[in-house]
Amino acid sequence: MSEWKNCTLGDLGEVVGGGTPSTKKPEYYGGDIAWITPKDLSTFSGRFIKHGERNITEEGLKGSSARLMPKNTILLSSRAPIGYVAIAENEVSTNQGFKSIVPNDDTDYLFLYYLLKFNKDKIENMGSGTTFKEVSGKTVKAIDVTVPSNKEKQHEIAKILGSLDDKIENNRKINHHLAA
Repeated sequence: MSEWKNCTLGDLGEVVGGGTPSTKKPEYYGGDIAWITPKDLSTFSGRFIKHGERNITEEGLKGSSARLMPKNTILLSSRAPIGYVAIAENEVSTNQGFKSIVPNDDTDYLFLYYLLKFNKDKIENMGSGTTFKEVSGKTVKAIDVTVPSNKEKQHEIAKILGSLDDKIENNRKINHHLAA
């Protein structure tokens, strides 16, 4: 049996906050850069997301705290609500309602996705705030988890869970097609 290690989410990758370009500057919107918000994930049922409702421009990216994150970054909504999770299918940016994780080289991105899904309630319960709950980047980095030490073992586990999700997604498509 593979060895497991106790660590934090911050040990598994870089935690990245998002940002919103000023809406008073129309030149910041309508570009080629995918920009994801928690609202985009509210009706999203898949694992991999390509884009949200709106895109931003290069100028909008540079004029805000938004960052371009690589493919396979795990997007985690950190407020309004906490706990939506998706995988970036391509380079994306997010608004400030995210604390996303760019996996380290020794972390399987799909395993990390399922790890966050599994820990959704734990993460939600760590939220604080009076108007609406939010989980900070510092809090996300410090979340304790137990993971296989070996990336190949992480991949094996994620592959099994992924094959089940593939079947579920395929059944949804079939049902949608039959209903149409």
